[in-house]
Amino acid sequence: MKEESHPVKEYLFRHIKKSEKRFQELFSLTKLDEIINDIMKNCYSKVTLMEDKEESLGVLAVGVLHYMLTNAMLTSQRKIMYQGIELDIVIPDLKTLEKDPRKTLIIFIPKTLDKKLINKKLRQLQKIQPEKQNIWIVLTQDLGFECKTYIIKKENSSFSKIIYDIANFVNIQGQNKLKILRV
Repeated sequence: MKEESHPVKEYLFRHIKKSEKRFQELFSLTKLDEIINDIMKNCYSKVTLMEDKEESLGVLAVGVLHYMLTNAMLTSQRKIMYQGIELDIVIPDLKTLEKDPRKTLIIFIPKTLDKKLINKKLRQLQKIQPEKQNIWIVLTQDLGFECKTYIIKKENSSFSKIIYDIANFVNIQGQNKLKILRV
């Protein structure tokens, strides 16, 4: 399935390409939050001016996570269907989810602030991931959900810490056998 281009992704990856040398240095120093903060500082305002603000920021969050997970060498699957439900990001993969949900993380990135729609999707996710603490959500503002929530903002964003938390989760579950990303 070929993924369609999106103006947010194009803008994000232009910024990443422009900053590539510095980002690779930050990766080698495990300063992952600095990379995310840089991306937010430089892309957030432009992205919020694009068509639908919530959708655009959701696309930005997915793009940033895909870039970060790939460069941190953390196994993940992105934008996949499972039992009729679209999953934004699954760490490490569906096979592990089926075998042992305790070792699987689902990151949900709604492209809306409609609590009813988000709650509906959370209920669907809880049917396939019974470990509620292993469903994390990325939003543009805190809406008071019980699950672990990361807020994407231009500055001082809790989203900048998500990659460390993912790495901790993976390391605790014993999935990162190479321990490339030590946190």
